Amino acid sequence: MNIGFIGTGVMGKSMAGHLKGHTLFVFNRTKEKADTLIEQGAVWCRSPAEVSEQCDVIFTMLGYPHDVEEMYLGEQGLVKCGRPGQFLIDCTTSSPELAKKIAEEAMAAGISVIDAPVSGGDIGAKNGTLSVMTGGDEQAYLKVREILNMFSSSVQYFGQAGSGQHTKMANQIAIASGMIGVAESLYYAEQAGLDIERVLETISKGAAGSWSLSNLAPRMLAGDYQPGFYTHHFLKDMKIALDEASKMNIQLPGLELAYQLYNQLSEEQKQSTGTHIIFERYRGNN
Repeated sequence: MNIGFIGTGVMGKSMAGHLKGHTLFVFNRTKEKADTLIEQGAVWCRSPAEVSEQCDVIFTMLGYPHDVEEMYLGEQGLVKCGRPGQFLIDCTTSSPELAKKIAEEAMAAGISVIDAPVSGGDIGAKNGTLSVMTGGDEQAYLKVREILNMFSSSVQYFGQAGSGQHTKMANQIAIASGMIGVAESLYYAEQAGLDIERVLETISKGAAGSWSLSNLAPRMLAGDYQPGFYTHHFLKDMKIALDEASKMNIQLPGLELAYQLYNQLSEEQKQSTGTHIIFERYRGNN
């Protein structure tokens, strides 16, 4: 099968690297970010339209909802350049409403679209252990499920188009408050004069244990803020979740607080570091 992958950044590059046994066609706005995949045998395409011409299944891993909308619904987008029978799988964390719109327009052209955001960060992408949350036509999902399994340890279907994105919002809400808890826990232990690494080792084995505590807290202590997931993308996700909550007429004060605290980071921190940089917000502002 010919598989396309558009968006080979921190996550996309590793995800695409797991699609062994298929001919891989790749496109990224910055070609250098696809060099590793090209060296491994992937075919470089000069545009998304060129990917579409070659491929039966196309993945996208982009930045923001406006990027997704342009990629799918623009004049040179995947829906207009596509053909009946194709499968388009968007792994970007984006708007549930936009996912529905894209699926409806694609269906009219005989194209199947699955919204399939992922969780697990750069570690999960590298190890092929991501959690994938999908929405869209169930028969289309069943046809591409085995491909999704190639870079994941869990693939779940949640219903109509947009359902995958709603599930990812629930995931991000849990992470947002949890990340604040991890940062505050470490900061408290540090200020109490404790051996902070021993504290982390102890509490991560108890009821406080979490993915963030095990995988990101050690990076906090090491001062390693290289992005597994960029802070500015996390802010985008929290804003989408808050907007969706407003449409549902529900309040999420924990999420609102996390959004406020992350917004207090410097622009440089938001743009160039991972979400665990929030630890420095406590060290610098208390």
